[in-house]
Amino acid sequence: MLKKIPNYIKYIFTNVFFLLIYITFFRGLFYVFFAQLENSVAIEMQKAILLGIRFDLKLAVLTFFPLAIFVLILNFHFFKNKIYKKIAVIYLTLAYLIITLFYIFDFGYYEYLSIRLDASSLRFLSNFKISLQVLIESYPVYKGLLGLLILSFILYKYTGFVFNIFSKTHQKITKKLKAVFFIFTFLILSFGVFNSITHYPLRWSEAFFSKNNAINQFTLNPILYFFDSFAFRSEGVDIKEFKTYYPVIAKQLNLPQDSFHFKKKVTFKNPHAEKPNIIYVMLESTGTATMSYYGNPLDSSPKMDSIIRESLSFSKFYVHKPGTAASVFASITGLPDIEDVKTASRNPLIIDQRIIFDQLENYEKRYFIGGSANWANIRGVFQSNIKDLKIFEEGSFEEENRADVWGIDDYDLFKESDKELKKLHKKGKPFVAYIQTATNHMPFTIPDKKENFSALFEKDIDEKTLLKGGFRSLGQLNGIRYLDFNVARFLKRAKASGYYENSIFVFFGDHRGGMKKLSFLKNNEDALGIQVHHVPFFIHSPRYVQPREVSKYAKLIDVFPTATSLAKIDYDNYTLGRDLLDSATTNTAAFVYLQNKGEKAVGLLKDGYYLEKTNSSKKISLFSLETNSIENITLKKPEIAMAMDSLLSGYYHSTKYLYFNNKKETK
Repeated sequence: MLKKIPNYIKYIFTNVFFLLIYITFFRGLFYVFFAQLENSVAIEMQKAILLGIRFDLKLAVLTFFPLAIFVLILNFHFFKNKIYKKIAVIYLTLAYLIITLFYIFDFGYYEYLSIRLDASSLRFLSNFKISLQVLIESYPVYKGLLGLLILSFILYKYTGFVFNIFSKTHQKITKKLKAVFFIFTFLILSFGVFNSITHYPLRWSEAFFSKNNAINQFTLNPILYFFDSFAFRSEGVDIKEFKTYYPVIAKQLNLPQDSFHFKKKVTFKNPHAEKPNIIYVMLESTGTATMSYYGNPLDSSPKMDSIIRESLSFSKFYVHKPGTAASVFASITGLPDIEDVKTASRNPLIIDQRIIFDQLENYEKRYFIGGSANWANIRGVFQSNIKDLKIFEEGSFEEENRADVWGIDDYDLFKESDKELKKLHKKGKPFVAYIQTATNHMPFTIPDKKENFSALFEKDIDEKTLLKGGFRSLGQLNGIRYLDFNVARFLKRAKASGYYENSIFVFFGDHRGGMKKLSFLKNNEDALGIQVHHVPFFIHSPRYVQPREVSKYAKLIDVFPTATSLAKIDYDNYTLGRDLLDSATTNTAAFVYLQNKGEKAVGLLKDGYYLEKTNSSKKISLFSLETNSIENITLKKPEIAMAMDSLLSGYYHSTKYLYFNNKKETK
């Protein structure tokens, strides 16, 4: 069978195999001399090794992929030209040497900082002379250079030897078979890069599955990790700007003015006799405009409307960035997502933050998502930041009926979540849970019938009526209606399971989905582009809150401080979020990140005004939110514009600062 495979195909897979062996050899060296895994759990080590080899395979395939395409195009002709041999030998020799150098620097970097090589390591080049001197004084550099020369010679001979072996035989095959081998090899190599049988490729965040950081660091492939983090290298903090505006944000958050100190210690003299459970429910694509409670004329959310009337709600609540990944990141970390290109959740440098979720001692911690937690590297956000967290995702539920790309639908997600929370309640363990819904999102896979829920069909509603509510499709309307049904159904399950009474249910939208003209709105938010940020936020807990509506400005990063304080749990707040129920929390504002005519911009809502500033051109616009006008009143209200601009800059630069200066202290 193997004899029938063309020699150029064998050449490709042989080289990939030996590259994998070579890369895995360095993993072995790291394990023996650097990893410090004495206290690791066997089952976690097994997972780390398997994941690590997958990362190594991905690197091996990526390394050889350019040459593989070259070989596949030339097929047998590849071995008939000496120039092609030189290209292959030089390419592979350089590839092996670059891999070697990467690992050498990685070993030194890890020994120095206990983290794998990443893009931030390039900062040492800014003081190249000093760094070089430290390197020479710390390591046998000259012996190492001699060793690299010897290794280069060996690699050159080795790659030439492999080339010669496969150039000796040439099987004759048809053009049709050549095409088959081309496609087959390309697909196999592509799978090696994708390296996953799920809907998402193998990503750096999967390495952060353990609470033992040494295991996570061992799992990583430093070369892949370096380039993953490189994409975010330029998105650092401007220290000068941060220092300029720190006094403004310090005044806003009641922080000390004499030092860059964001820690706010929150303690309670009389905690609740019984620890309340806290359940956060992220409502996918749910904005205020989609709900009948906030004026949508289509009676789209009758059940949630009733729940809101029996809850503590915030009518001026805004998410920072209109995207699910951005809102998950902000709600968990307490820092807005203000990354320009990708979401902050995808930035491997912004992990291991000091967050409130992680501080709930003696609480069981759960995260529920219908699909994969690898989506948008959300796994990294949760597992890197929260100790003893258990993730429930596709593949880990008792019953799974995959609905669409987002995994199981919300009905099943709430049902499976309830099963786990019921178990914890019966064991007498308080818990904090985060449930991320998804069905209210394209492709809107809504069942025709589910218990007492019935989807609407074209015969039930005409397009003209649909447009009155601003909905783009019947599926979108059914999406919010189905979510409405599932939220109410979840609370019924909680009552039946016994944990409803002692639980604080925290519901918030992640962003509003795209809609048509919202003619029923009586404000200028849609025209200003900020209505998509305006979402519901309500806390339902008959035992712990009295129903009322709060009209102060609120933002997504306030969710965790508010709910945790309501539960009277002591915590340290290192973030920009605030307890909205604290009497000292006055003069509130909401901070948003958006686009203005294609240019990235930041905005601030405060005291009935909205100020927006573009990031590059620094153009400032001020609007009144108490009229339907979109007139720029900056020149009419210069003092207000100046004060809001300073606070806006304070939020922006403090967020950038905390991205990289809110790391947990290493023990």
